[in-house]
Amino acid sequence: MTGAAPTINMTATGANIKNLIKAKGLKIVDIQNGCGFNTPQAVFKWLRGDTMPSIDNMVILAHMLDVTIDQIIILN
Repeated sequence: MTGAAPTINMTATGANIKNLIKAKGLKIVDIQNGCGFNTPQAVFKWLRGDTMPSIDNMVILAHMLDVTIDQIIILN
């Protein structure tokens, strides 16, 4: 393998998650409930690109949005 390993563009991934949620007609509270969160703060952190969903939440998110994890993550 040559070259640098790809890295996740967290800001672009957050924007992509936001767009996918909107395109699916879901609300933040739907994602919050699907991931088992008491508050939406974690979801908002994803949308801002402050944090990434854990791998288990990424699997839940992909299922809820009817996409693959690769369709959620934006690489640099």
